[in-house]
Amino acid sequence: MTAPRASTRGRAGGLAEEYYTALRGRVGHARAADATPRGARGGDGGRARGLLLPDSLSSALVFRLAGLPSAGYRDDGRSLLLRWPVDKPDASLHAVESWHYLTRAALTRWGPPAGPAPPAPPLDLPLPPAHARAAPEALAAPLPAAQRFVLIAPTATGLHKGKIKVWPGFDTLTRGLQNQGHTVVMCPPPAETDEARRNAPTAQLLPPLSLGAFAALTARSALVICNDSGVSHVAAAASARQLTLFGVTRPGRTGPWSPRAVCVGAEDAWPPEDEVEQQARRLLDGQQ
Repeated sequence: MTAPRASTRGRAGGLAEEYYTALRGRVGHARAADATPRGARGGDGGRARGLLLPDSLSSALVFRLAGLPSAGYRDDGRSLLLRWPVDKPDASLHAVESWHYLTRAALTRWGPPAGPAPPAPPLDLPLPPAHARAAPEALAAPLPAAQRFVLIAPTATGLHKGKIKVWPGFDTLTRGLQNQGHTVVMCPPPAETDEARRNAPTAQLLPPLSLGAFAALTARSALVICNDSGVSHVAAAASARQLTLFGVTRPGRTGPWSPRAVCVGAEDAWPPEDEVEQQARRLLDGQQ
């Protein structure tokens, strides 16, 4: 959730960073921590405003109870809780396009520059030097500095409509790639380490990394192979070459927003192991 502050100032093509606050944790705590004087926030005194990307009733209720007027999509009977309800577009959009549309609609009503109409294909996540250094440091013990590696992410938290979001063939895929001479590593968060070991027991396990360092790790890899999960979107933001596997979600809705991503599978069918391995080999050989 993000709370842009009302202001008529900003950079061309979007808001300057000083005019929005990313909310982390409780809304009330974030508002209390935002000590920018009202007089410095624009002509209307700079009342904080919320932009709700989730469609849930609970997200609108949390902001309403916190006294934070918000914009969001009309959905789930929550229009009465929103100060600026926005009608959903008629077209079926990717999640990135949908959130971009909502953000522009809110900014248009609030006054700051709304930015470009279509979202840019590459997300171009900037990687600070400290994060860029952390990735090779994590690789230093198990791998020579120049060795290519495939990064797999054989986990995905939660369920989608009651269905597991993890492709069941990671063990077979890992062994197949290793038999072809590829080094396969994984770097799950601590809470998912046991599951990762069960799903791909022969992959080399790297120590846990911060989110920024993990993004840098995806960028260094020859290929990222993952489920439709947070890893897929981090890799997309870092412009990593990736192969994303679908079986319970829609690639056109939640797939990685990146021209360097290849998606296989469908909402109702996981891809077979041989298809995934062949696609991975083509990507590693530079054939696609």
